[in-house]
Amino acid sequence: MKLQLLEQSFTVCQLDRIADADLSAPFTFLARTDEEISLVCPIDHCPACAKNRQDGWKCLRVAGVLDFSLIGILARIADCLAKARVPLFAVSTYNTDYILFREEHAPAALEALQAAGDEIEG
Repeated sequence: MKLQLLEQSFTVCQLDRIADADLSAPFTFLARTDEEISLVCPIDHCPACAKNRQDGWKCLRVAGVLDFSLIGILARIADCLAKARVPLFAVSTYNTDYILFREEHAPAALEALQAAGDEIEG
């Protein structure tokens, strides 16, 4: 599988209001549930009012557009990273999946995925 390592570092945080999110930056993910508002964004686009903020995440994108009928893409990546003892935070979009992991786990994550046969660009 081809994966693309994004160059930015990311923040994962919670917000009180959707209006506080800066959605102008590429690679900004916003989720609202009945319990919370979560935001994943480049560090330099994180709102000052964010709460429970965690900086220092790197991100891999599964290259290409994934058909909804495909099975096990994210599960295979998660299993590979779990075996390497790398925690992950996953975000899915209509087209593809994004896998975030802490910067300190980047060497282990990339090594494990490459050992499993994945090609990593970036």
